Amino acid sequence: MTFSIVGRDPVTGALGMAVTSSSPSVGARCIHLRSEVGAVASQNVTDPRLGSAILDLLEQGANASQALETVLADYPTKDFRQLSVVDSEGATAHHSGKGTLGAHKVVVGDQVVAAGNLLSSEVVPDKMVEAFNATEGELEEKLLAGLSAGEQAGGEEGEVRSAGLAVVHNVGWRVTDLRVDEAPCPIDELGRILTVWLPQRDDYITRGINPEAAPSYGVPGDE
Repeated sequence: MTFSIVGRDPVTGALGMAVTSSSPSVGARCIHLRSEVGAVASQNVTDPRLGSAILDLLEQGANASQALETVLADYPTKDFRQLSVVDSEGATAHHSGKGTLGAHKVVVGDQVVAAGNLLSSEVVPDKMVEAFNATEGELEEKLLAGLSAGEQAGGEEGEVRSAGLAVVHNVGWRVTDLRVDEAPCPIDELGRILTVWLPQRDDYITRGINPEAAPSYGVPGDE
């Protein structure tokens, strides 16, 4: 019921993920990020605990493959899970259990993984990685381009109803964390929100780190 893209910016080291699904609130359940550690997509029949478990191992020094293999080694329901991992060095790993729903596929590029289940076409992840690589700009823009390309290539069998996009950098929190929890065209709405958010993102980072140097909010009483 989901397709997603997880990637790293090799210039800035930023890590992020974009995801969409016919299920509500997909961004709340499937996106797992940790600054300067890694990014994990946990989808299909989702167990959100897997994201934190993999990130913990990455933070302890495991690479993407080692962390994924360790977590799944004694995990009894791995056949139901689809996972994508990108670590802080850009190494990747993925898993699609034999219980992954419908047509499913994973495509790996340079520091990027696109994966989906219940796909209308197995070309969807290929188009996502192509769009990610072809898009210049911020990691957020590359992730959104990948998600949009997946939808344009046919997306999933059902109508998508929710979407999420999040990015971490080196400041210790999600510098971007956008969600559309239920809407008829969630990827379009996610794109609209991103155009509002991205020009302000760095100001909010400054407010968190050095409020004395931060610009005003531009609201009455704070001009």
